[in-house]
Amino acid sequence: MDFEDILSQWDEMQRSDSRPKKGPQKPNKKPNALTKEQKMLKSQGYRYELQMEADNKRRANPIDVWLNRHGTVDKDRIADEAETESKLHDREYLRNLSPEASIDLHGLTRDEAWTRLEGFVADSIRRGFRKIMIIHGKGNHSHGSDPVLGPMVRTFIEQNPKLGTSGHPNRNNGGNGATWVLIKN
Repeated sequence: MDFEDILSQWDEMQRSDSRPKKGPQKPNKKPNALTKEQKMLKSQGYRYELQMEADNKRRANPIDVWLNRHGTVDKDRIADEAETESKLHDREYLRNLSPEASIDLHGLTRDEAWTRLEGFVADSIRRGFRKIMIIHGKGNHSHGSDPVLGPMVRTFIEQNPKLGTSGHPNRNNGGNGATWVLIKN
């Protein structure tokens, strides 16, 4: 007898016992007494005790149960891969990333440029930018022989703890007359 036969017999018993019950019924079943289905299976030779004994003898390895439930993950390998990938990815990615904001300091004095640069960097940090461009010029129009804004920008970048790696873009994007800066998280 398979499970489908048991279910069909159950359905037949339910249909035959579909008379309405009146008021609250007291259970007339003794504790641990067999149900109708169990009695029927017992009359056909099925023994629950044997099945329960067989189930109790069969034990699952706790480690196998845990592994089947949770799986295995090599967290150390994943962390190492993620760390190396993020280092390589961040440096190269950010260096090749086009600047998210830029400021042009042409024609400003050293003090005016410093003040504007402070405001620009603070705003860029607040907006969550990762790379900015500072256009300061090459110093061709400076009075005297030395450029003014280029060294001032370099000093500003070195003194600001929120600013990281910097460099000059290629000739087509300003060359030595501009400086890109990575903002630290």
